[in-house]
Amino acid sequence: MTRRYFGTDGIRGRANAEPMTAETALRVGMAAGLHFTRGEHRHHVVIGKDTRLSGYMIEPALTAGFISMGMNVILVGPMPTPAVAMLTRSLRADLGVMISASHNLFEDNGIKLFGPDGYKLSDDVEIEIESLMAGGVSGQLSAPKDLGRAVRLEDAHGRYIEFAKNTFPKGMTLGDIKIVIDCAHGAAYKVAPTVLWELGAEVIRVGVEPDGFNINRDCGSTAPEHMCEAVRREGADIGIAVDGDADRVVIADETGALLDGDQLMALIAEHLRKRERLSGGGLVATQMSNLGLERHLQSRGLHLVRTQVGDRYVVEHMRSHGYNLGGEQSGHIILSDHATTGDGLVAALQVLAVVAEAGRPVSDVGRCFEPLPQALRSIGYNGGTVLDLGPVREAIEAGEAALGQSGRLLIRKSGTEPKVRVMAEGDDETLVARVVDDIVAVIARHAG
Repeated sequence: MTRRYFGTDGIRGRANAEPMTAETALRVGMAAGLHFTRGEHRHHVVIGKDTRLSGYMIEPALTAGFISMGMNVILVGPMPTPAVAMLTRSLRADLGVMISASHNLFEDNGIKLFGPDGYKLSDDVEIEIESLMAGGVSGQLSAPKDLGRAVRLEDAHGRYIEFAKNTFPKGMTLGDIKIVIDCAHGAAYKVAPTVLWELGAEVIRVGVEPDGFNINRDCGSTAPEHMCEAVRREGADIGIAVDGDADRVVIADETGALLDGDQLMALIAEHLRKRERLSGGGLVATQMSNLGLERHLQSRGLHLVRTQVGDRYVVEHMRSHGYNLGGEQSGHIILSDHATTGDGLVAALQVLAVVAEAGRPVSDVGRCFEPLPQALRSIGYNGGTVLDLGPVREAIEAGEAALGQSGRLLIRKSGTEPKVRVMAEGDDETLVARVVDDIVAVIARHAG
């Protein structure tokens, strides 16, 4: 079955246009509610959201859908995506839902679903839900006496704050560490600064004034320049920037220089290995991770396993092959000893633990390897099979030949936007840039 709604990370699109309409959200709630209704017990679903204006439209539509299928709805309001996953398990709920378009601007929104185990749904389950949405569930609506109820969980923030703090080493504090935290005016704007403050840090708060429109706008992990400048201006020891739903993170050292997800995974892997707590003999990343990370791990006797792009594919491989560390270059970092999905705050806390223990500057401990030159460009297209066209295939083959054995070329369609991503890396920076530019130019001529 061709998937109409679900992409790389749930359902995503422009708010109040298909597929992100109230009508579709209602049908998602009804179909997912039917799929996860198993047994005679009263079923529950946890619903969280970020700070987008359209959340006020999507949340009640989903709520109505679940209630119509006899599910009780637990509303937690603006909360990080990993908090929803954690609460789904903690509350023994049958399903978890996060309303967010992650790092996209406020005009977009999305729906992410978690099973009762707190993990994102598999492709097969998403296809089954789409089938139910297409076929209709009106004949299986609950009787009036069996309709669900909606309640608001008043202490949701406190539960996640304690969970996050408990991932930090016992007996260790962040005293004497000055931290800039940029919450992207998003879901973590309350909980992330509170966790850092309660662990003893001096906290400089950035991106903590959401108004429904400013999420991810010139802030957060996808636009960290403001955070980096605040680090330099305030004389902070470290800067942390999460995205709108706080499932990804990037970090700046005391000079304002950035550390991406690859550097953070290398640092955490080495820390776990020294303590004999790294499972699987390496880590799991995606095709986007830098070749420098792979070479660095090999030099330490560790290995890197690559999956297709999308943190849920990383998690699936980790679960099936016994790894406890994985993630993406963009900053999705999964520590399965603590969480079932990427958690920007928890990942930052592991980095802070290394820094606090070492007693050295972040610039000294955080830059584990020299990344290979890498170029990444995105280009919009009007759908179709542009990558299968003869001239495009010829340009790709020419790029692969030019890079040879010393580099990599990756071209893929985005799972969240109508764009083609073109990425190349290798030892020769000039060659890498030229290969990407040449392929993008050819795609542009044929993309429509």
